[in-house]
Amino acid sequence: MEKITLNVQGMSCNHCVKAVEGSVGALNGVAAVKVNLKAATVDVEYNQQQVSLDQIKETIDDQGYDVK
Repeated sequence: MEKITLNVQGMSCNHCVKAVEGSVGALNGVAAVKVNLKAATVDVEYNQQQVSLDQIKETIDDQGYDVK
């Protein structure tokens, strides 16, 4: 399992948390997702054999947030 912290801009409320955690958490191979609104970060634990970092970033981007 890989663990990564992504800097994500544009999240400001609980709806944002649910959108990101729900969409990323639904990806096959993602074990855990935790959004920190104050720090503007998303912690992801995932199996790199099943899902790529690019797929995770694209999923967050598709929700309307900017991944740095």
